[in-house]
Amino acid sequence: MPELSKATEGVQSLDPKFHGWRRKVVMFLSGQTVSLFGSSLVQFAIVWYITLTTQSGAIMTISSICAFAPQVVISLFSGVWADRYNRRFLIIGADAMTAAATFILAAFFLTGHDDLWMIFLVSAVRSVGAGIQTPAVNAFLPQIVPQEKLTRIGGINGSLQSVMFILSPAAAGALLSFTELEYTFFIDVGTAAIAIAIMFFLKVPAHEKALFKQKGGYFDDLKAGLKYVWGSGFFRAYFIFYALFFILIVPAAQLTPLMVSRTFGDEYWRLSATEIIFSAGGVVGGIIISVWGGFKNRMHSIALCCILFGIFTALVGIVPGFIAFLVLMFLTGSTVPLFTTPSMVLLQEQVDPNMQGRVFSLTQIVMTAMMPIGMAFFGPLADQVRIEALMVITGICGAAVGILVFFNKHFKHGLITE
Repeated sequence: MPELSKATEGVQSLDPKFHGWRRKVVMFLSGQTVSLFGSSLVQFAIVWYITLTTQSGAIMTISSICAFAPQVVISLFSGVWADRYNRRFLIIGADAMTAAATFILAAFFLTGHDDLWMIFLVSAVRSVGAGIQTPAVNAFLPQIVPQEKLTRIGGINGSLQSVMFILSPAAAGALLSFTELEYTFFIDVGTAAIAIAIMFFLKVPAHEKALFKQKGGYFDDLKAGLKYVWGSGFFRAYFIFYALFFILIVPAAQLTPLMVSRTFGDEYWRLSATEIIFSAGGVVGGIIISVWGGFKNRMHSIALCCILFGIFTALVGIVPGFIAFLVLMFLTGSTVPLFTTPSMVLLQEQVDPNMQGRVFSLTQIVMTAMMPIGMAFFGPLADQVRIEALMVITGICGAAVGILVFFNKHFKHGLITE
């Protein structure tokens, strides 16, 4: 990972807990990147398999609900777990559970049992694993990265993720063209095993709260987390903004494969090209945010992403031709790191370390809940209305939400205040 070494060259931290942090970051990001490749490979394969075998917006809705709803439910607990227990062990456990479920599904497919309900069930189990792992991972990074380097490491991590999203759809398209679906499942099991092994060798002390016997019960911690969030005008506005934006991006995030298959053709290479180009844009955006760092007020970087994402999404529904579509997908993908990196770093920098699991969990709940809710509306609608029309309407509305961020009093200084 040479770009990481270059980015961290010459940086010193006076805090002894960050001794050897470069090596720890390289190990951690390497394991998570390998795991992400396997997970995204399976995710693309499942979505495309369902899309091309059913051509149904309603079935896509069921798939989306199975992929996101369990994550919302488990996030009510996982944020507290990430604050109460060793985050490294939570990450290992979540990876192991996901790998086990995927292995069982692969075994059933090999024996000829390939009903859709089995895919839905395992998607739900994988969703639970993601719900446990995500707040733990987001809260784990500040334990090994000096605060002044969080934005740069976040940008590098975003670029690495985008590279995996380039490789995984290409691999998924190739595998599905020449082999059966279950072979992608076995690859995911292998990458999860690698990530688990790396986490076992990564020795990082538990955060402060996890070192002591917990006072009070689970619901006391949950109540404290909700009080911490609700007592901040910034957070109240932040979560409303999150909910509006993420429900508006549902057509772009979930219905693009269906739009491609209906409008341009149902070949796997078209679906692969769409994801590869989108992720290539993400690599460029990740490099930009890593070098630039974004606006001093991180909410302004997030707002800029929303405006650009909305404009490009609306154009996707207007400009004809597959080549033009791919160009717009590249531009749309390039805006994503302007949202993901500043929003994560904002919370990592300003939220109490012993509250970060709960805050990241609540953020995840709002974000992931909007996907099944949005699909419950947009999925069946996509069987009645052209998806291009949905892109135009939601794109314009998303850009408008981004503009409103600049006028919100709670976002004026980009600081979380209680």
